[in-house]
Amino acid sequence: MLFKQLLSVVFLLATVCKPAMAEPTLNVLMDRQREMKEIAAATKTISEMFKAPETYSSESFKQAARAISDRADQQLVDHYAATTAAEGSDASDLIASDPDRFNDLAQDLKTYADKLAEAADKQPDSMSDEMRMDDREPMGRGPLGTRIRNKASLSAMSAEHAFHLMLQTCTSCHARFRTK
Repeated sequence: MLFKQLLSVVFLLATVCKPAMAEPTLNVLMDRQREMKEIAAATKTISEMFKAPETYSSESFKQAARAISDRADQQLVDHYAATTAAEGSDASDLIASDPDRFNDLAQDLKTYADKLAEAADKQPDSMSDEMRMDDREPMGRGPLGTRIRNKASLSAMSAEHAFHLMLQTCTSCHARFRTK
């Protein structure tokens, strides 16, 4: 009889405590996935405007850039600090073993997104040639391409170049820190 009561208590604790312990991880994963989808949607908005400049709206462009910026840098790092790899996530354990590289990429994402928002402020009426890349601006070298490491280089580049570097940042991060 005592064994049955003890078994019942253990079963009850296992069913009650397990979801409570798993809930924070699930919430973190859901937040990360939601924010990544928001970054992807904002990136698509900006991309469509570069593809069809006549659709440019400085407010929409800036709003999309801010959506990326707000989810980058420390916020992105914080989302992966407590839980990196977990069931239902494509995040790799490498985030925990190479946090400096992950942090650099998260900061770069914000830097390029901020450059895009700044460009929208400077070009309120239309997507000007100043926002577009020209032949003098070198593209990066793929997902492991160049990073802008100083403010002078960043301020001199076009918004489109910053956008391409932002995309390379995403590709670099996914190549290094995703399992799929």
